[in-house]
Amino acid sequence: MTTAEIPAEPLSIGEVAERTGLSVHALRFYEREGLLVGPVHRTSGGRRRYTSSDVDWLLICVRLRESGMPLADLKLFAGLVREGPGNEEERLHLLDAHRQRVDAQIRALEECRSLIAWKAGVYAEHLARGEAGGLWDPTA
Repeated sequence: MTTAEIPAEPLSIGEVAERTGLSVHALRFYEREGLLVGPVHRTSGGRRRYTSSDVDWLLICVRLRESGMPLADLKLFAGLVREGPGNEEERLHLLDAHRQRVDAQIRALEECRSLIAWKAGVYAEHLARGEAGGLWDPTA
């Protein structure tokens, strides 16, 4: 490793886990599965040393996974980023497809929330009038 490759402020795997919310096990998994965009540098003793760029990328990965992006798509996205310039259209296509899935999930959740709010209103109205007894009573 040359001086130019040495991270300005190297972080341990534990520090990265704390900053990203990923477990140490998950960080090792991400590395094994090729989900990182660069190699993880190591000390002479073999300890992983991460850069702030690694953390930034991992935070993107966390959000993509939290929003339901499949690991296969995340792996493809990471591979495209790793390849460098020239495949931005493919990256955009992958992100647009994921955004469409997320938008559909949001619409479905909004419909669920509306139903829950309506049903809660029915119960609140009946309770306010003192007529809640027997609402959806399966024993009646």
